[in-house]
Amino acid sequence: MLKKSISSLMIKPNGIYLDLTFGGGSHSKEILSKLKSGKLISFDRDPDSIHIAKLIQHSSFIFINNNFKFIKSLLKDKIIGKIDGIIADLGTSSYQLDNPRRGFSIKKNSLLDMRLNQLKKNTAAGILNQYDKNNLKEMFIKNSNIINNKLLIKYIIIYRFYKKINTTNDLIKIISKISPKKNKFKYYAKIFQAIRMESNNELESLREMIKQSVEILKKNGRLVVISYHSLEDRVIKNFFKKGNFLNKIKKDFYGNKIRPFDPINQKPILPSIKEVRNNNRSKNAKLRIAKKR
Repeated sequence: MLKKSISSLMIKPNGIYLDLTFGGGSHSKEILSKLKSGKLISFDRDPDSIHIAKLIQHSSFIFINNNFKFIKSLLKDKIIGKIDGIIADLGTSSYQLDNPRRGFSIKKNSLLDMRLNQLKKNTAAGILNQYDKNNLKEMFIKNSNIINNKLLIKYIIIYRFYKKINTTNDLIKIISKISPKKNKFKYYAKIFQAIRMESNNELESLREMIKQSVEILKKNGRLVVISYHSLEDRVIKNFFKKGNFLNKIKKDFYGNKIRPFDPINQKPILPSIKEVRNNNRSKNAKLRIAKKR
C-alpha cells in the first residue's frame, strides 16, 4: 500500500510532511523523491532506526528518535510551523519482526521483549510475570478481542507459579493449551499483538497523535493512517467521522457536526490480492485518509 498511501498525501514539492513511523524508511524515501524545497520530518521511537535513518543523505530530511505522541512539542523545539501532511503506518517493521532479539515473532524463540524502544522498562516478560489477574484481564480486553480470556489468564498464572515466562516459546506453550484447532497461528498472533500493544502503550499513543495532528495540520492538510488491528482502526474511524474516540456525534447549536476532519474514504482501503501475495504481512492492513477542515 506504499504507492496508494503516499499518493493520498497529495504531496506538494515545497510542503512540510511528517512520517511518524519511519521503520525501514520506505515511506520516507518515497516522500523525499517528490520534494524539492519542502521538508520531511520522520519519527521512530526505536533506537535501531537511527542507523537506517543515517543512510538517508538528503537536505530536506530530519529524523527524530522519539514517540510520535510527542509530535507537537518536538516540532515546536525544531521551530517547525504548520504541516501539509502526516502519514503513520502502525504495523511492526519487518526488521523488528525478523530480529530474534526483539521477541515480536511467534516463529523465533527469543526473550520476550517486545519493546519498540528498548530503553523503556515495560517488557512483555515483565507484564506476564508481574500483572495480577485483574490487570491481565484488563490488558486482553483493552488490546484484543481474544476468546478464552479467563482460561488464558488462568494458565499464565499457573505457569509462572512454577517457572518464569521468559521466552516466546514459554508463551506459546501456554497458548497452545487453549488455542482453537483452526487458525491457531492467527490466535497466537493476536495474543502476541495484545501484549506488544500493552508493552508500548500503543492505543494511548495513537489517540495522542491524532489529537495533536488536529493542532499542527494546515487547513486541508491530510492525515493518512495504516492500521492492522480492529481496535486501532476503530479509534481512527471514530475520530475521522465523529471528531472523538467515543463513537458519539457532537453537534453545535445549529445542528452541524463538530469534527476537525473530513474523511476522504468512508470505508478503509484494503490491500490488493497482488500485494498480499507479495507480502503476507499486509493482509490485515486498513488505510484511512482524512482532510483537516
